[in-house]
Amino acid sequence: MTKNYIFTSESVTEGHPDKICDQISDAVLDELLRQDPYSRVAVECLTTTGTIHVAGEVTTKGYADVQKIARETLKNIGYTDPRFGIDCDDAGVWVAIHSQSPDISQGVTEGKGEFKEQGAGDQGMMFGYACNETKELMPLPITLAHKLTQKLSEVRKKGIIKGIGPDGKSQVTIEYVDGKPKRIQTVVVSQQHIEDKSSEILKKEILDKVIKPVCEKYLDKDTKYYINPTGRFVIGGPEGDSGLTGRKIIVDTYGGMGRHGGGAFSGKDPSKVDRSAAYACRYIAKNIVAAGLADKCEVQLSYAIGVAQPMGIFVDTFGTSKISEEKIVELIWKHFPVKPKDIIDQLKLRRPIYRKTAAYGHFGREDPDFTWEKTDKASVLRKEIEKK
Repeated sequence: MTKNYIFTSESVTEGHPDKICDQISDAVLDELLRQDPYSRVAVECLTTTGTIHVAGEVTTKGYADVQKIARETLKNIGYTDPRFGIDCDDAGVWVAIHSQSPDISQGVTEGKGEFKEQGAGDQGMMFGYACNETKELMPLPITLAHKLTQKLSEVRKKGIIKGIGPDGKSQVTIEYVDGKPKRIQTVVVSQQHIEDKSSEILKKEILDKVIKPVCEKYLDKDTKYYINPTGRFVIGGPEGDSGLTGRKIIVDTYGGMGRHGGGAFSGKDPSKVDRSAAYACRYIAKNIVAAGLADKCEVQLSYAIGVAQPMGIFVDTFGTSKISEEKIVELIWKHFPVKPKDIIDQLKLRRPIYRKTAAYGHFGREDPDFTWEKTDKASVLRKEIEKK
């Protein structure tokens, strides 16, 4: 393993165009799950200047007023001023949603025909990751990047920094020494602002009221800061860049540390293993690290459409495990849910909890609804090892 290295992760605010789309997709999902917990939902969203386009496949007993949901989501984010690229009251909203294909449905519906157990909604592989370098058991670069974008949203909504818009990004570069995070080498923040906002004042406000409060522990005299490095960020939101559901999958997960199976989360109900199995992988990896079985752990589950049993389980502890990886795989089979129905039931995923996952990361957050963040299996794993 490389011991000394530089690693960078980024995050985006809830007003980033891609995150607008993720939140609208998950807000539609939440509304349908609220009415019918067994709703099958695959909803995608696109936004560009002044417009929202929502499309997808749904099977449900419920009804979602997508126009209303899209506008309320924009309003909650803070898009109430046309200067910032889209306005919740005046935006055009187009909707094209149809029923789910029966060819997919038959493989996911428990007890239908030859399918005695609920199968995976699609083929694919999902990864989960955990490490002990933060209290959240997440990599430090993505943890700090998310905290910066959350702080940008906070200072905007509370009026602590005036004249800034909902769109923004952060990037944090960490220097690792002997495999441990030592210091922040570079912080990058890009924040949308109104035309007459002084660039120099904004840079000072972001440094003093966002970067230093969040990152102070890891800053030193050699840390570099790039705040709105082009010098201007007036045109933002959907006017500055089109947005799509599922285009920030690395921001959503581990900031590039660890592998990714390629499937996005937002707009998908938990019968889609892209989402539910990725949550299960995080749950497994986090408990392994919390139990002290490894300092770092990556878990992969893989599936075939319509088949309940995963094709396999892969574990990589990057040379940090206290027991063999083969033994860890045995413990996973024994103690963790890996079939789609078991994952959904144990993690209580048929609830309207998803819109709040759609900004600032799906992992490493202290929220009782984020059941995949629990470490309730750690003591069980420790006891298993103590038996030996």
